Amino acid sequence: MTILIRQAKIIDPNSPFNGSKQDVLIEKGVISKIGQISPSGNEEIISSPDLHLSSGWIDIFSHFNDPGQEYKETIETGIAAAAAGGYTEVMLLPNTVPAVSGKSQVEYIIQRSQNAAAKVHPMGAVSKQTEGKELAEMYDMRAAGAVAFTDGLNPVQSAGLLLKALQYVKAFNGTIIQIPDNKTISPGGLMNEGIISTSLGLPGKPMIAEEIQVGRDIQLAAYTESSVHFTGITSPNSIESIQQAKKKGVAVSCSITPAHLYFSDEDLTGYDTNLKLYPPLRNKETGEFLRQALLNGDIDCIASHHLPHEADSKECEFESAQPGMISLETAYAVTNSALEGKLSPEKWVELVSINPRNIFKLHQPEIKEGTAVNLTLFDPSEKTIFTKEHSKSKSKNSPFFNKELKGKVIATIYHRHLNKN
Repeated sequence: MTILIRQAKIIDPNSPFNGSKQDVLIEKGVISKIGQISPSGNEEIISSPDLHLSSGWIDIFSHFNDPGQEYKETIETGIAAAAAGGYTEVMLLPNTVPAVSGKSQVEYIIQRSQNAAAKVHPMGAVSKQTEGKELAEMYDMRAAGAVAFTDGLNPVQSAGLLLKALQYVKAFNGTIIQIPDNKTISPGGLMNEGIISTSLGLPGKPMIAEEIQVGRDIQLAAYTESSVHFTGITSPNSIESIQQAKKKGVAVSCSITPAHLYFSDEDLTGYDTNLKLYPPLRNKETGEFLRQALLNGDIDCIASHHLPHEADSKECEFESAQPGMISLETAYAVTNSALEGKLSPEKWVELVSINPRNIFKLHQPEIKEGTAVNLTLFDPSEKTIFTKEHSKSKSKNSPFFNKELKGKVIATIYHRHLNKN
């Protein structure tokens, strides 16, 4: 397949064409020419009024539920959702059934996703079956292709176990991902602790549960001289602690979800179970701080926290609903809308392409002639209206259906796969 991209602004600090508008010709999965190109009539042409072209986006925290919970999502439907959302690579949670805590589970995921429209990177569990008791077979999983380690939705509570894990991954320059949450603090919390939780009569989860865990894990990373990444960060104090640790040379980084930039706990007054998230949505003032921290560079990445759930897990009482939403397909438009025109395309690419690959030491694709194709095309000015009918995910737990959002993914091109929206 021959593809001609017309007049796209190239965003790639490693490309000699960075910042310029160019035509890009792709033949047999390789960028063959960049410049002013006259169409021959045999190409698939991609164009948009404000077209931008970057290296393919990567999500660092998604759940495809395969194996064991394929009624929520499969590797195939997850990849389709990722490609529709502009992602050419996805790092998968190990919270499957069985959990990805051994070599065979890593190999299964890699084999199931070969030659697909997006590359899947398995993450290995820190502990066996993500139970937080014994270390999993981390070295074997790394050798099989695991790119990072996490207990995912069951953040490691034992300081001793996490210390051992940090020492272990240091041997191969690995990174551990944690949702920062001390589960002994308000374990029954359903939403942010505050005025709204009190008025709704729902048990709250205070930010101190996050802050204590961030402080502890930073100390462990400093002691072991190893690397930790916090995802789903929601507390201003946490972000301050992370910035101070960075200044001291600790290998620490953090990411935030699009939903935490867009919504606040006030949006829960209708008891919408799609807004029951882990970590919970915070108040409006905190949301404003998080948006500013993102623009200031205090937050390193965007992580979708794509957590699919079938209807039975969401169409129920708020107390009984499972936390999470599908978010790969809407991540860009939601973040762009939440920042109200302040998010430059260059900043977005830094958050979903450059920074995450640097943190997890993954290959950084480049927009140069002769390189294999790993590209995302998007238009910051176009509108997105996400509908159930067009959603590629197997589950439909999204609060964004039929909302008008600003910013649109036009296409992804990964090797010989073209996915157009």
